[in-house]
Amino acid sequence: MSGGVDSAVAAALLKKQGFDVTGVFMKLFKEADPTNAKKVAKKMDIPFKIFDFRKEFKRKVIDYFLKGYRQGITPNPCIVCNRDIKFGLFFEKALKMGADYMATGHYARKSELTTNNSQLTTYKLLRAKDKNKDQSYFLWTLTQRQLRKTLFPIGDYTKKEVRKMAKKLGISDLIKGESEDICFVGNTNVREYLRTRINTNKGEIITVEGKVVGEHEGLAFYTIGQRKGIKIAAKIPYYVIRKDIKNNNLIVSQNSEDLLSKNLIATEVNWILGGEPELPLKIRAKVRYRSEAAPAILVNCLRSKVYSLKFGQPQRAITPGQSVVFYLLAEASAKTGKGKELLGGGIIQLLKNKPDVVI
Repeated sequence: MSGGVDSAVAAALLKKQGFDVTGVFMKLFKEADPTNAKKVAKKMDIPFKIFDFRKEFKRKVIDYFLKGYRQGITPNPCIVCNRDIKFGLFFEKALKMGADYMATGHYARKSELTTNNSQLTTYKLLRAKDKNKDQSYFLWTLTQRQLRKTLFPIGDYTKKEVRKMAKKLGISDLIKGESEDICFVGNTNVREYLRTRINTNKGEIITVEGKVVGEHEGLAFYTIGQRKGIKIAAKIPYYVIRKDIKNNNLIVSQNSEDLLSKNLIATEVNWILGGEPELPLKIRAKVRYRSEAAPAILVNCLRSKVYSLKFGQPQRAITPGQSVVFYLLAEASAKTGKGKELLGGGIIQLLKNKPDVVI
């Protein structure tokens, strides 16, 4: 329980269904405050605990985040937090304490997939009812063992419905505001957060044609597709196209079409159902949380957990370090509908021999 509306209502729904619920706050960094979560748990009359994972979170998530920016990529700490902390340390500790399930306030759903050849139930991971709040994108690292023991109580509700339930429960006044995009960054922005933690070198800003048009403050402070904050005086805005890490140059263009690409390589690929699919495989894929899932083909497996993918239409600002997530192209079941099942995902990578390019 974070103290937010989603986890609070998730706990309330489980209690109503007859589960023996315990609220647990994860203290992940110094500023993390359990006060709201504790008040909500008291109001709901459920036991409350605090798991202190600050050391582990620093090592596994914050250090990963800073290392990624030092290397010139744009990491997604939420993916790693889900994999290593929430569904890693927290999950294992909860089961060791005797919990039957771990429940979260994620907007996602799961369904059972039974086969005649196996007595063990397999679980699908599905998008949430609320398409705007769906968080399945952040859960592509889940395994069958984790899905089997995880509940998503609010996955069948919209955010509007969740807020109404919180009001009906009388806990709306206890709920803190919406969670930040990157919780440990706090009220500052990412660039300011990085300034105090990363040593960077200034370098040249160069157009795709090779013309020097300015000086960057350090490659760590920029991301692919960025338009604001480049600080180049021009009538037509420039976009960050890529980073030339070897030469410490920021490559820009005034033509947004230079951001378009059809191909990428994904590493650390995980398949929700466990086994690897037969290739080539037609899917729908997302290259960032807020992008639309677009038709694509997983072309081949280059080596273990490394795949090449090609989109039907060019995608904007494919960014190394971010996640590419695979959804089923079409489903036979009318209940689940088109593209709601998450098949898996991976990390978008730089080319080995050309560290500033994504193919």
